[in-house]
Amino acid sequence: MYSSNEEYQRDWEALRSLVQKRSFEFGDFVLTSGKRSSYYFDGKQVTLCPEGAWLLARIILHKIKGLGVDAVGGITIGADPIVGALAAVSYFYGHRDLKLFIVRKTPKTHGKGRAIEGPALLPGDRAVVVDDVITTGGSIIEAIEAVRGAGCQVVKVIALVDRREGGTERIAAMGIDVDPVFDINHFLLNK
Repeated sequence: MYSSNEEYQRDWEALRSLVQKRSFEFGDFVLTSGKRSSYYFDGKQVTLCPEGAWLLARIILHKIKGLGVDAVGGITIGADPIVGALAAVSYFYGHRDLKLFIVRKTPKTHGKGRAIEGPALLPGDRAVVVDDVITTGGSIIEAIEAVRGAGCQVVKVIALVDRREGGTERIAAMGIDVDPVFDINHFLLNK
């Protein structure tokens, strides 16, 4: 996919610039964790724009290359646009057997009552969990537990931005590699 490290670096820098312009802002915010913050990342402003979706999906595919990954997904709603972009971009690059999935916050109470939507995850599948932002790691850990509950091995977590507020450490303590595209320092140092 990337023919050189320079090509990867160009995509990474273009994505960093998009995050800086579209999704990072200062103010007074309450996060999902309930914590207050003086800055906020609205990841959907990047993951739901065509250029951001394309760049992030290419970078994620690069990060999982050689890991023998069977499935990629995460908890709704942060992972939804990422998974959608990965579906199209992975097909474009010939990864036609990659299973993409979304973890519901609560299982359906009708139909098949699924907690995980998408192609069936099978025991032993190697999975990567994605999200737009890691803060305390709570949502990502919910997704990990659901995927592990299906008998899969979670081999990596990839997020667009790591706020560096303890989530990475919590996930790493579960024996899972955490590989964010960016961390907060890529943005605070450029304000």
